[in-house]
Parts: sequence; C-alpha cells; structure tokens
Amino acid sequence: MGHLSFWRFSFYFAFLWLFSFNPKFEAQAEITFTRINERFYLLNMNGATTESSQVKVHSSAEVLRASESGADAAWTRDTGQQGGEISQSENEAPIKTPATTYDDNKEPTTESNPSDRGKKSKRSATYGDKNLDRSTSGDARSREGFVEPFQGGSSSSSSRAEYRRSGEEVRGSNPRQSEPHLDTSTFALSGDSAHNQAMVHWSGHNSSVILILTKLYDFNLGAVTESSLWRSTDYGSTYSKLNDKVGSRTVLSYLYVCPTNKQKIMMLSDPEVESAVLISSDEGASFEKHPINFNILSLLFHPAQENWILAYSHDGKVASNQFFRFKKWAVMGLDRESDVVHIETRIAKGHAQYVKCRAQRCTEGNRQFLFPGYVDTNSLVVQDEYVFTQVTKSGRASYFVSYMRESFKKMKLPKYCLPKDMHIISTDEKQVFAAVQEWNQNNTYSLYISDSPGVYFILSLENLRTSRGPAGNLLVDFYKVEGINGMYLANKLVDNHIKTFITYNKGQTWALLPAPATDVAGNNLHCILPFCSLHLHLEMSENPYTSGPITSKKAVPGIIVATGNIGPELSSTNLGMFITSDAGNSWRQIFDEEHNIWFLDNGGALLAVLHATTPIRHLWISLDEGKKWDRHSFSLAPLYVDGVLMEPESDNHIITFFGHFSHRSEWQLIKIDYKGLFTRRCMDGDYQTWYLHNKGELCVMGEKQIYMKRRPGNRCMLTQDYSRIYSSEPCPCTAYDFECDYGWERQTNGKCSRAFWFHPNSVAKSCSIGQSFLNSTGYRKVLSNNCKDGGKNMYSPKREACRPRAPQGLRLTTSQGELSAALGSNVTFMVYLDDGDSLRTSIQLDFGDGIKITYSNLSRTDDGIRHIYRTTGIYQVTAVAENNQGSDSSILFLHITSPVERIYLSTPVVAVRGKEANLTIVVWPSHTRTLTFFWWFDNSSEPIITLEGSITHTFQKEGKNKVTVQVASGSTVMQDSKVINVKEFFRSLLLSFSPALDEHNPDIPEWREDIGRVVSGVPEEQLLVSLYSGLPTTAELFILPNEQTSSEHKKNNGDALQTISDIFVTALNQGLIQFELKNNIRIIVYMTQQTLAPLVDSNAIHSGSAMLMLLSVVIVGLAAFFIYKFKRFVHPDEISSSEAPVVTPPGDDVDGKKV
Repeated sequence: MGHLSFWRFSFYFAFLWLFSFNPKFEAQAEITFTRINERFYLLNMNGATTESSQVKVHSSAEVLRASESGADAAWTRDTGQQGGEISQSENEAPIKTPATTYDDNKEPTTESNPSDRGKKSKRSATYGDKNLDRSTSGDARSREGFVEPFQGGSSSSSSRAEYRRSGEEVRGSNPRQSEPHLDTSTFALSGDSAHNQAMVHWSGHNSSVILILTKLYDFNLGAVTESSLWRSTDYGSTYSKLNDKVGSRTVLSYLYVCPTNKQKIMMLSDPEVESAVLISSDEGASFEKHPINFNILSLLFHPAQENWILAYSHDGKVASNQFFRFKKWAVMGLDRESDVVHIETRIAKGHAQYVKCRAQRCTEGNRQFLFPGYVDTNSLVVQDEYVFTQVTKSGRASYFVSYMRESFKKMKLPKYCLPKDMHIISTDEKQVFAAVQEWNQNNTYSLYISDSPGVYFILSLENLRTSRGPAGNLLVDFYKVEGINGMYLANKLVDNHIKTFITYNKGQTWALLPAPATDVAGNNLHCILPFCSLHLHLEMSENPYTSGPITSKKAVPGIIVATGNIGPELSSTNLGMFITSDAGNSWRQIFDEEHNIWFLDNGGALLAVLHATTPIRHLWISLDEGKKWDRHSFSLAPLYVDGVLMEPESDNHIITFFGHFSHRSEWQLIKIDYKGLFTRRCMDGDYQTWYLHNKGELCVMGEKQIYMKRRPGNRCMLTQDYSRIYSSEPCPCTAYDFECDYGWERQTNGKCSRAFWFHPNSVAKSCSIGQSFLNSTGYRKVLSNNCKDGGKNMYSPKREACRPRAPQGLRLTTSQGELSAALGSNVTFMVYLDDGDSLRTSIQLDFGDGIKITYSNLSRTDDGIRHIYRTTGIYQVTAVAENNQGSDSSILFLHITSPVERIYLSTPVVAVRGKEANLTIVVWPSHTRTLTFFWWFDNSSEPIITLEGSITHTFQKEGKNKVTVQVASGSTVMQDSKVINVKEFFRSLLLSFSPALDEHNPDIPEWREDIGRVVSGVPEEQLLVSLYSGLPTTAELFILPNEQTSSEHKKNNGDALQTISDIFVTALNQGLIQFELKNNIRIIVYMTQQTLAPLVDSNAIHSGSAMLMLLSVVIVGLAAFFIYKFKRFVHPDEISSSEAPVVTPPGDDVDGKKV
C-alpha cells in the first residue's frame, strides 16, 4: 500500500472552556496535511453544542445525505427569489445513508423548505427588520378559543354532512361554548417582516424557554444580511428581542443546540460581518462572544460529551469538503476511545481511504487505515455497529462491511443480483436493510435484509418505488411503523402500478392494505382485494414543522395516520386522510383533504391542521383515535401556517403555530394551551387492552402482545411513564418465524429451496478436523423474532462435524485490485480461499523476485501480505494452498513501474540505404518490460508498436529521414525525434582530442553540440561531426558524398571520399587540425581509427574537377577548425532535456531544431 498523500487541509484542534466569569478560547493542537486548504476545529466547550446527524432510518425511510450540521431546523418563506436553502448537509455515495429526520421524539437539525408535493405550496412573503425591541413594538394578545364538535369515521350521514367542507370553512352548527376550550395568545415579531427564514428551539424537559432566530437570507448574495434573536420564558406567551445582548451589529446565521444538554445554545455570526461564536449555558439568558479566525461550514457534535464539537472549515475559496470529510464521532460501546473520529479522505488518484484517529492525536503516525486498500469516494458510512464502504473495479461495485469494528468482509448479495447501486436504509436491531438497484432495474430498487453481521443478504421485496429529492438524493418509499416490532410499509411497482404493501414479520411476507368499508361521508365502498386496496404516501416531510404524509409514534403503538387514496394504484390526486387503530388490519377515512397530523398528550390525542395554500384559522382535535373531531378556532384572522412546534417530552400541553396574516406581515406566533381539554389525570379504569394481530393471527414476530391504551373519549391526561405493553408471551416457532437463508429462495408452497447458483456444501473456512459447524437447513430465524421451541429445531441450522477438505477456490489479488504498482511501494497481497480447512492449510506466496514466504494457516493472512519490489519489471506472483488432502494455486502478473523522467532516441547519424539500421530509445530510470513503444518512420500514419526499446529498420529513401518514437508508461507519454541522413555510401573517422579538453568537458548535451561543429567552409551536407558522451572525449567525423554531384559523377564519389579521408588522416596525424577552446587553451584533434563503410560502385576513373573541389574543401578545413554552425547528434547515454509528459504529432520535431 502506497504512502498516503492527503490533499491540502489542516486539522485545528481548539478547545473552548467556559468557566464561570472567565471564558477562554484556546488552541490546543494543529495538525497539517498537504494539498487542500481545509481545516477541522475541535471545540471543547462548556457552551452550547448540537447533535450531528445520526444515520438512523426515519419511519419514512428517506435515503438522504447525512447532515453534518446540528443547527436547529428552520422554515423558509419564499419571497419569489430564486436560490436554494442554506443547508449544512452533504452528498454521500456510492453507499448512501438516510438523512437525519424529524419526528415527535427528536429535535430537528437541518433547515428545510416546506414540501411542495400535491396541494402543498411554499408561503410567500416579504419582511423587513427594523431592529425594534419587543418592549416597545411587540404585540401580545390572549383570548379563549371556541369549539365545534363533529363526528369522524362513523357511518352517521348527518354528522358527515356537517363536516364536509370546501377548504377551511365548515357548514353546520354554530360553536358550542359549553365544550372544553383552548387558551390561545398571539405575539407578533415586530420589525422582522422582511425576514424570510426562521429557526426555532424549544429547550424541552418542561422548560418554558423558546428561542427564535429570524433572518433575511439574500439569495443573490448567498448570505444572511439581517437577523433577530427572540426569547420567551413563558412557553411562548411573550418574547423579548435579544439583539442588544448579542450585539446590535451582529448578524446571526445559525442556531445550534447541544443534544445532551439543551440548555446549551451556540450561535454563529455571519462571517461577512464578523466571525464569532456566541455561547450560552442558560438557555439564552446570557451569551459570551468568542471571535474565531476561521469560517465554520459544518459542525459535528459528540454524542455523549456535551462540551466537544468538531467544526469544519476551509481556507480561501478552495472548493468544498468533497475531498475530505468527517463521517462520525466515536460510537459509544464500540470505539475504545470517546474522542475517536472516523474519516474518509481522498488521495491523489481520486480514490479515498478510511482513516480512524483520535481527534487530539490525529498525527501522521497515529492514524489507522482500517480498510486494506482504497475505497470509492463518498462511500464511507459509519452507523451503529456497522461501517460500510464501496470499491469499484472494472465498472463493477463491491460492497464491504465491518461489524462491531472487526475486519471488513464483502457483503454477499444473491449471485446474479449484480447491483448497480446500494443505499443503507436502516441498521436497527443489529440488522441491515438496504435498497439495491439490480442490473435490470432503472427507476426502482429492491429491498434486501441481512443477517446480524451484515454480510449475507436475502431479497425481501422487489421494485420499491423511488424518487429523487431536490438535491438529487434518493427517496425510497419504505416506512418503519413506530412501536410495533417488525412492522413496515412499502410502495411497490406492480405491472406499472404503485401499490402499498404491509409486513408484520420484518419483510418475510407482504400483503396489500385493506380499504375502509366506508368513505368519509359514510358511503359504502366496494373495494375488493387484490384489485382494489388502500394506498399511502410514505415520503418524509422536508419541513420539520409539518408532520408529513404519514406518522406513527412509539408511545401509541398500533395507530398510523397517513395521506392516501383508494383504488387500483397510488395517486397524487383525490387524496384523503386515513387512520388505523389496530396496526393496519383495518382502516378508516377521517378527512377528504390533506392534513398535517400530530400526536398530543403523549399520544393520547390527535391534532389535525388542513394543509392548504390559503390562510386558515381552525384546527381539529380528536381524543378517540379519530372517530370524533372537535374543531377549534386558534386565530381571529386566517393565518398562513408555516409550521407547528411542540415539545413531545414535556407535560405542558402547549403547541405553537408559526405563520403570517399576509405576505407582508410580521411573523405571528400563536401559543395554544390545550390542557383545558382534559379534566384530570388518567387512572387505571381509564385504560383498555387490545391484542396485536395479523389478520386474526395473534402470534406476531413470535409472540402474543397485549397493549394498553386510553379508552376512546375519556378526557384524562396520559403520563409519560405509563406502560404501553400490558403483556408479552412467546409463541411456538413455525415456518413463518423463519426466512430463507442466503442462497435459498421461497417457493409458492412456502418452503425454501436452494437457488441454482448456490453450493450449500461450502462451510466456514475456519472449520477444522475435530471441530463442528452449523450447517444451514435453508432457513434462518427472523432477527428480533421471539418464538420459542415448537418447530425451531426443524428449521434451525444443524451442527455437523467438520470433514477433511482439500483447498479449493484459492484467489490471489492485490488489496487495491490493481495489477500494477510503483517501484518501492508497499504492495499488499490478499489471499482468499472459498473452501478448505483453513486452519490446517498452509499458504506459500512466491513474489516472483526470488523471495518466498510461507504461512502455517490462512488466518495469518487476514490483514494481507506486504512486499516491496526493488526493480521494475513484470513479476509472476504465485500463491499455493496445501494440506494433506490436496492443494490449489493462483497466479497473477504484477507490473512494477516507476515514472519515466527522460528519454533519448539513439540513432546512427548516417545510415546506408537498403541496409538495416539499429535504433534504440534510452529511458531514465531504466525499466524492464513495463513500457510500450510507438515508432513512426517518415510520414507514416500508423506506428509500429513494440515492447522493447530497440528496433531495426531499413531505409529505402536517400536523403533525410525522420524517426519519431513515443514511450508510454501508464498515463505518461513522452516523445523524441531524430533525423537520419541516408546515403548510398560514406566514410567516417574516429577522433580524439588533447587531454585539456577533458578538463573542461561537463559531459552534457549542450556542450557536445557546441564542440561538434562543422569545419568552416565545408557544406553541412558533406561533413558531420558527432561527439560521444563520457571521458576521454571522442568524436566521429562523417564524410558524405556531395548531393549536388551529377548522376554520372556519383560512381566516382567512393574514390573521392577515400582521397578526402586520406588527406584528413594525414592532417590529423600531423596535428594540423586544432581550435581554441578559450584564452590560452588550444585543443588539438587527433585521429583514433578509420572506420569502414559500404562504398557503392568504386571506380578508379573519376572527374578531376570534382577531386579538385573536394581537395580545396579539405584544405580550407585544415586551415580553420573553428565553431560557426551547430549540429546535434547525441549518443545513447546522453541525457535528454525533454520534459514529461509530451505528445508531439509524429510529423513534428520535438525540439523544433534541425538534426
């Protein structure tokens, strides 16, 4: 495994200690890595922090990117400007996780616009902040609401006639003042009419404090330009403006809340104005401002340490955290140290690595690389007991899981599933639910369920309906029903129709939902299964202040309220509201229009608010599971409702409506106290029991369960601590308490049979002689099923003795799956054995470079076998597994390469036409059989490709011939070119020089070019000089025939060249040829050896005029061997000055020089 190269970013670990009366902000450590300007800050504070996104599935099972922000949720009013909502969430994939979601038990943690689905619409308003104080401009008023009762869900026609309405108004009786009432009060956030976003936090735990941050977000600037902070200490009756406390010029952008101590509040100021953190430990009564020298982009809060928070930032304008991201703090009970962080970091090749380190000691030497190799970017998911990642090779993805922080194992899907995409939906109850897009699916996914370690997956439901959210995130129509073990809802595509299905046994069997017997008006419905059924919308609300289309609550098991329709398929029109009180066995229609539904009074009451595009002033409350609804007026004037806030953990019976009367009015906060609906606290006689069942079958998930609930219509208050489960009794195990094991499929007769591709004889590799193993019968018990005895032994795995087995299916790979590695890098080999006694099977690995290593058993190779190659080449690596039953082997060929730094094309200066010439490309550093060479000769369009760096070529054309060669090493391509003079014949002399020249020879190409020049007065075409590299300095003089010589005289040129050569030899031997290197240093040229070259048609009869011309040339050359013109002919071991990488068209000279 190669050296980890981080992109440039920095960790800043800074601690913020807020002691009484003496706050400090101290930097504790800084750890810097190279290549991207990103920083993370560890804040240890006694101020507010907030919870990071927990990758937990919500009941709607929306698969979203996991938010790394802990900001309290915000709703936005659309003022007509284009632009996205400020969000702290990030993209995740190829393996995705569900987003942090909003339900009745959890604080919202991200900002979100109201959903736009169906009849939903964004509110539109324009507001302005006049920076007015509540004491002078706040408007608070109180009154008592009135009630209008009506019956819902019964067959009474008269009651339904009174209830049916168009929009908000109801035709029927006048308000009955004698009925229980709601106490309401309204407060206007005066001066904030221009603000288009708000973030709200209710401290909870019976606290009366509510904080509201309103702000004006400019979509054109992409920044917050105004803000106001409001605080209430009386459950929202009145609010005080805190702008003066935080600084009148301070613009606040985000509000964060510590998940483990909601009295701790953290505010971020807009960095365009000032970069600071404001922290309160008393629910906003006071703040301490701490300037910071970085801009916080996202926060990740520790799940247990309330004073720890990691803040992400990057320097300058370097793009986002796509190169580096924190995935998770330590998971308590799994990670040994509480300050551990799980990180995915991208490296230079575009891959990523999974890194774990301690936040305060994340130095180079303290990081752990827990996955043996690279992973796909944005694929790391740390969730509960599991860590997931993805590796893509040759276009096919493989998925890996680590359970309980053990070593990674490949996730096993059915062999021919061939997944294109996978999303983790849930890891509840130590089991993985995953949405997998198979090779033949386009717009749908299939639901797969794993065993406890998350390795072996079986198909639960095909063709789940999916869609894409505003940010491109995948939304899966899969919903976990709260409070009922093993109960889920899903929308499935069946014959081009979307239908809703329900399961009571964790996805083993699915069934359509029965439709109500009557509609909302009491009219009989004739909806017969399977042609007609009830269909529900299962999406999660994008606005944390609305309930979404479906809701259930753990405190109220068996009750589900959802938006849907009756018919052959799911529709987005003609929607109504439906409720079940017996866990989906029967349903009733309660409204004929979409409503938001919340549970009140610890689940004992239901609140309904019409989801309308127009302002409303009524709400509906039911105390008998939706059979009867009372209409209450909560406002004197109709209100555009933007959201509803309530504190589920509190017994204060207070809800708050947010909205505005018009598009240009202030935010209106309407506090509603519904405690007056109840007369007393519930006693034992106010409860009744009901049996959970599945179409009459009382054994659900292996047990009979009896639940407690308040008698419908009793106006008593529930307490938080009353037990919902009255009794639970295990049932005898039956076949339907078991699902088909991996490699087995359910048949129409209900039995599990082996799939055609599965070989059940393959047992655990660790099973050795003398031991035993559990052999599957084709069934595995549904996880969290509580059945006992009965047919358990029939379906449970059978224990069998381990038999001697020869090793089979030995596979040898590198940890990266690549067949090439850089010279000197640490290559990790992985050995896998499909079958065999691994504890008694030895493994021998021959690295191909003369080194072998042997292991006594396969378990010793779990972490891989590492080896470093010292020379380049192609190595045959062989693994052999052997025991006393037999052996098996596996081979791979590994290319060890090093980057090509320089190349030089070595060619003869002159070649003879029709004769073979040797051409060699010299590469630095030297490589062995790992390069590809492309040769072009003259103007050829197709290259000659070789694996060797030399080639022979016969030139047929006399004159100058150009040769171009390219050397390819991985993605690097380098090029060099030369021009060769092709002649019928030539003469050459080897030259040497006086020793003084060696003392001034730097042995570089440029120097040799300067020395190797043509003798003055001799045409370039006739005399060439080439110096060789090294010492002593030597050269070769080429004497060429005159190209201007007429054809009839060419046959005499052989004798003429010989005559010129003889004259040069005489002059050289007499020391007549010399030149001045520098002042007082003269260099004498000597002849070393005369070389023979082919002479064509040598004839003693030659032209006297030609001889006279050649002799005159030689005489002039002897008179002055001086440097005027340059020729470049560098020999093979010279150093090229070419830079990598360069790809020049073969027709162009790489240097632009003449050769």
